[in-house]
Amino acid sequence: MSAVYRVDLDAFARNLRRVREAVAPAAHMLVVKDDAYAHGLEAVVRRAWDEGVRWFGAFDVVTGAAVRAVAGPDARIFVWLIDGSDDLAAGVAADLDLGIGDEALLEDLAGLSAGRPARIHLKIDTGLHRNGIRPERWDAALSRTAELVDGGRAMFEGVWSHISEASDADDDDARALFLEARAAAREAGLVARFSHLAASAAGFARGEFREDLVRVGAFSYGIRPAGGPGEAELGIEPIACLAATVTTIDPRGVHLDVGSLHGLPSTLAGRFDVVTPEGPRRVEQIGATSCVLAPWNDAAVGDEIIVFGRGGFFSATDLAELIDTIGEEIALRVSPSIPRSYRS
Repeated sequence: MSAVYRVDLDAFARNLRRVREAVAPAAHMLVVKDDAYAHGLEAVVRRAWDEGVRWFGAFDVVTGAAVRAVAGPDARIFVWLIDGSDDLAAGVAADLDLGIGDEALLEDLAGLSAGRPARIHLKIDTGLHRNGIRPERWDAALSRTAELVDGGRAMFEGVWSHISEASDADDDDARALFLEARAAAREAGLVARFSHLAASAAGFARGEFREDLVRVGAFSYGIRPAGGPGEAELGIEPIACLAATVTTIDPRGVHLDVGSLHGLPSTLAGRFDVVTPEGPRRVEQIGATSCVLAPWNDAAVGDEIIVFGRGGFFSATDLAELIDTIGEEIALRVSPSIPRSYRS
């Protein structure tokens, strides 16, 4: 046996149903960036499609094209990390919805010979500064977009933005800017088919932010927000666990075949317990390729130990809170060298 990252696709399906219920009547855009938060893109997209998900948030064009290959021609796939004309051309060729948050991309789009119009969603910077067109440049961007639409280069599909989710007051200010931007687009003759502003937290907690689409990634995988409501309150469940194997037993303790190079932060040493056949044991040391647990009497080489996640004492977010980070970071650190195993 060896370490494995086990993903329960039935639990994933239950989360998807919970997300759909929570964000209705908006549609759920399942965010699958970073190999579906390290859970494995192909298996996640395939199950999500079977469960009725029709919008995917793929982050970049390469991931978007990979989603297209799995989900087929009828999926809507939104990408927003776009690096110039080559990325635009590849995105149009893969029939992706393109998030445009930079006026320079509009000029790149004008120079394309793509053979069909690009489906674009124009992003207003509502204060997070995670790209997006500044409010003082919005009218100019709308004017250029209208020219591209009139010239058959683009189809205007949406207005969108990110919010900080740091405080209700900040988010309210961001939403006010967003609504102004959408109204300005209408006045310029650009009527968005889709508006999207909220991600997981605001999508669950604030109905007025849901618009037409809610981009939900972390909650879909059962990753709750650090410092926020728990999984039970949200109605979600972790879908994966990191399981390791006992490799050696010596006077220092029980050694497992996962370490910091596999994604377990070394700063967690001495701070959390794992599930063993004889109950909880503290992770006392974390090296590059192994970690050491406090011993127990009947420990045996080959024993499987749940390190964190589903069925463990600590979730990804529990571990994140110990080192002042977020659950997504812990999940994304799980190395691709560890095989994924799927249950459905």
